[in-house]
Amino acid sequence: MGDNELTPAPLAGDAPVLGLDALLDVPVKVRAVLGRTTMDVGRLSRMRQGEIVELDRRIGELVDVYVNDRLVARGELVLVDDQLGVSMTEIVKSPRV
Repeated sequence: MGDNELTPAPLAGDAPVLGLDALLDVPVKVRAVLGRTTMDVGRLSRMRQGEIVELDRRIGELVDVYVNDRLVARGELVLVDDQLGVSMTEIVKSPRV
């Protein structure tokens, strides 16, 4: 079988359970959050090009990495071929729901 084919895992009761390979091509939304702030709509509407929005983080603090709106890691900003990236330095363990 090829790398992208579904392979059945051992049976759980009467229903077959698919292996992890079945999930590898599922798209997820990944976002890195530099920081946050709150402001009212009036201030937001008066903002002009070049104005600064202060965030709740300091230079050098780790950024949060979310997968499908769930915090999964923290990391440092890096520059890779003129694009921003995140070098993950900490995996966040969250309780299962």
